[in-house]
Amino acid sequence: MSATENSNAIRPWLALIAALITLTAIVGAATRLTGSGLSITEWAPILGVIPPLGDAAWQQTFEHYKAIPQYAQLNQGMSLDAFKTIFWWEWGHRLLARSIGVLVLIPAVLFFARGMIPRAMGWKLAGLFALGGLQGAAGWYMVSSGLVDRVDVSQYRLALHLGLAVAILGCTLWLFLRLDPDHERRHFATITRRQAWTSATLLALVYLQTLLGALVAGLKAGRTYNSWPLMDGAFVPQGLAQMSPGWRNLFENAATVQFNHRLLAYGLVALAIAHAVSINRTADDERVRFSAVALAVLMLAQAALGVWTLLAWVPLGLGVAHQAGAMLVFAVAIWHLHTVRRANQA
Repeated sequence: MSATENSNAIRPWLALIAALITLTAIVGAATRLTGSGLSITEWAPILGVIPPLGDAAWQQTFEHYKAIPQYAQLNQGMSLDAFKTIFWWEWGHRLLARSIGVLVLIPAVLFFARGMIPRAMGWKLAGLFALGGLQGAAGWYMVSSGLVDRVDVSQYRLALHLGLAVAILGCTLWLFLRLDPDHERRHFATITRRQAWTSATLLALVYLQTLLGALVAGLKAGRTYNSWPLMDGAFVPQGLAQMSPGWRNLFENAATVQFNHRLLAYGLVALAIAHAVSINRTADDERVRFSAVALAVLMLAQAALGVWTLLAWVPLGLGVAHQAGAMLVFAVAIWHLHTVRRANQA
């Protein structure tokens, strides 16, 4: 097969992987918002694929859940049927994650055996698979933080888990874009060095904003200061620096974390709009212009959705939509950076 034919076979596979990563993150958001993440108290990478079979197995799994603080302090008296509801959310999330590992490994081996994957890309795919294994370990590391002394998971570990998921999505999308048959041809778009740096900065800030969103979720900061544009009647509310040492406020103070998430959202929207205007004044390539505008529009929509979610006290549907929006914005930021990097720079 020619290089183009190989790319045409491999790109749909990478697109499916990216879609499954996104779906897993969305289901993860639903799992978190429904309080389901601690319903499975053991990490069994292989046997965990099989859910409880029969009444005795369900009762044993439920008893394991009853032994953790979340049940004792928040869900005392929960029925078995109610437990099954939260169990299935977490089980579905883990099953999707395991499915991604299988989907990466088996086709990659087959493609490589048929000589369809160059050695350099083979190493990149091996790295992607290793990141997936690390992500599984990080997921259990996160869950384990809520099984002994807490009723929820550590916001630090939640940020690690989500951050790895988004990084894996980014790596997958970049490989997908590099396999575009038109990838090697430079496009005249009159991109300045500042515009190129801005596109990379936007991607980095979107990633940082995603991590801040994980801290907001982990601290349940979205259910505090549920007003906008002011927080407790002020743009800068009291209590932002009440923890000592001061660095803890950035990660453990719900007011500070929500305030930082808001500020970065404002900055991202402003920078994305200014960048799109600049690109459309100078660039001659349609893909560069369109991707810049798409990124600005999606960032504005995501910020509006975030405000709506906050004012509504983070209902399940809006919370999940906001997570999905974050993944979409990150994907478009990756795409825009790729279009800019393929352009000739002035």
